[in-house]
Amino acid sequence: MNKLSYEQALHRLAAYCSRSERCCWDVGRKMDEWEIPVEQQNQIVQQLRKEKFLDDERYCKAFVNDKARYNRWGIHRIRFELRKKQLPESFIQEALKNLDPEENRERLRLLLEQKKKSVKGKNEWEVRQKLLRFAASRGFSLEEVEKELRIID
Repeated sequence: MNKLSYEQALHRLAAYCSRSERCCWDVGRKMDEWEIPVEQQNQIVQQLRKEKFLDDERYCKAFVNDKARYNRWGIHRIRFELRKKQLPESFIQEALKNLDPEENRERLRLLLEQKKKSVKGKNEWEVRQKLLRFAASRGFSLEEVEKELRIID
């Protein structure tokens, strides 16, 4: 790929951010991929923030909402993924406050009931362990999963 000018990169990244919420980390990876010099990267990020294409706090809220609702992830998985994107802890905490604990429990219960239909094991203990691992991989705590498994059994 030939080198992009500052204006070309800014225009492409503005379009990239317009299609979906992005955070600075996502934009930084894209600029690294395009081999844009670091000093230009900083200027581009500042310009995108100034023009409201980039907003990490807004991104956190959208990410939490989407991953909880559509991917049915638990709080721990969402927090892990946001930390992986190097977002400020204050933004993560604020976004996670918007999750309703009752909806989270209901989401877990539905997830476990659906998964239980397809899980096979030699005995009940093995099935239970598979469900525990599955729910843990989705970001739910062991205590939450145990409580819900007692309810659905």
